[in-house]
Amino acid sequence: MSFSVFRENIPVLLAETPLALRPTHDSEVGQLQQGSTHSCVITPRSTLSFTGQRDLFIALIFISFTLFAGCAVGPDYVPDEPEMPDVWHQELTRGLATGEVDLRTWWKIFGDPQIDTLIERASGGNLDVQESLARIMETRARVGFAKGEYFPDTNAGGDIARTRPSKGISENMPAPADRHDTLYATGMDAVWEMDVWGRIRRSVESADADMQASIEDYRDVQVTLYAEVAINYVEIRALQARIDYALGNVKTQSDALKLTQDRRDAGIGSDLEVSQAELNLARTESAVPALRQRLAEAIHRLGVLMGEPPNALYAELSVHEPIPAPEASEILIGLPTELLRQRPDVRSAERELAAQTARIGVATAELYPSFSLNGSFEFAAYSSSSFFSSGNKAWGVGPTFRWNIFDGGRVRSLIRVEDARADQAAARYEQTMLRAMEEVEDAMVAFVEESARRDALTRSTAAAQKSSDLVLILYRTGLTDFQNVLDMDRSLFLEQDALGESEGRVSQNLIRIYKALGGGWAAEEVAVATSSN
Repeated sequence: MSFSVFRENIPVLLAETPLALRPTHDSEVGQLQQGSTHSCVITPRSTLSFTGQRDLFIALIFISFTLFAGCAVGPDYVPDEPEMPDVWHQELTRGLATGEVDLRTWWKIFGDPQIDTLIERASGGNLDVQESLARIMETRARVGFAKGEYFPDTNAGGDIARTRPSKGISENMPAPADRHDTLYATGMDAVWEMDVWGRIRRSVESADADMQASIEDYRDVQVTLYAEVAINYVEIRALQARIDYALGNVKTQSDALKLTQDRRDAGIGSDLEVSQAELNLARTESAVPALRQRLAEAIHRLGVLMGEPPNALYAELSVHEPIPAPEASEILIGLPTELLRQRPDVRSAERELAAQTARIGVATAELYPSFSLNGSFEFAAYSSSSFFSSGNKAWGVGPTFRWNIFDGGRVRSLIRVEDARADQAAARYEQTMLRAMEEVEDAMVAFVEESARRDALTRSTAAAQKSSDLVLILYRTGLTDFQNVLDMDRSLFLEQDALGESEGRVSQNLIRIYKALGGGWAAEEVAVATSSN
């Protein structure tokens, strides 16, 4: 006897006959969801009669394969690439050139072997990288867990039970009931859920997208790590240059103090000049400890980025080296559209949107009946001697279905929850894209403007050095007063300190451009890193 049930515009006809699936037509039932979806309908086939075990197993296999040809409810994910400008704004790229650029090893543009070594060490020792690798392993395991639902859930067990009926029962029963019995039983059972509505497929789709997002997160950690290593290394060299400038001015101002003291002792100078020279010298000396503190902090930070103790790099970085500067006369950058392919955080946000879209299908599948194939086989007997005889075996096999007819609106609410989360993921993806463009444009502006500032400071420092030398000669010959010497010494120190800081910032801003462009990772590194892990 057959009966029909209608739910969500999907007619399901359940009959005492084999079941088959066919695609629905809009004229019959319409679409399950707005957007791109798949739907299906179960219809009866011709009535067949099965007799015997062989025919029964043929029927079960037939049912399994026809049900497995089901569909996946919920929206199909279609990537939507945000609109991007074809080129960067011209004012942003003064001093930069648009063209093909290999961002995987951008740090080699500086030609500094120390940077190459530090980045290689950080790649193997940084703890954030190790954490992100472990997260990839976790999400890969979750994919395996999701795929496991494609297969039957099989369990084996057994028990031995010693039983004795109660007197209240055995007194009213024949004599054999008043006894002690030992029941031996062992066997196995299996349940195989048939993925008619694509719940399992959507779960695997979601888990796979989550795994891909974790890979992009790992790449994002690499991008950030390599940039931070290079930025901190440049900071160390810039601070060392500023300390050298400060100590050079301390030496110059110490000589000026000695000169004022000699002139005072000779009766041609004054105590005021000596006091002014002492003030100028002390002010310059006071700048050195603050610079040394910042230098120590930068070395500590770099050591932690290596995954080593904070003081691990003191020995190898104690020798002062020049501030790294790009060797190439032309700095190449990519096009805005390349951000979609290169920025790991953008790629991760897109994969998170794909995973969340698949979860809508997982929730939607709960609206429809679930079908499974159950089977069991066991031996049971009161005697262990003939336990495995054919008369003691028992088995059962057959399909079942379960349909949650009423749940107080929980499933529909869950679908709305997943829908809202997908909207959030979509907004987050677009926001990530906009922030990526903002970071690139900010870094380019900073690089271009700081380069102009550095060039001006180079000229002003040269002029201040020349003025300081000339004014000291004039003071020695009595052609100018000591105030001019003080002013020139103070100006020289300020210009040199600003130049050292600016030279470091130019290189750091270039590093930030490459970081904003998503440079520093290669696709093959993930497979190598996870396999070694």
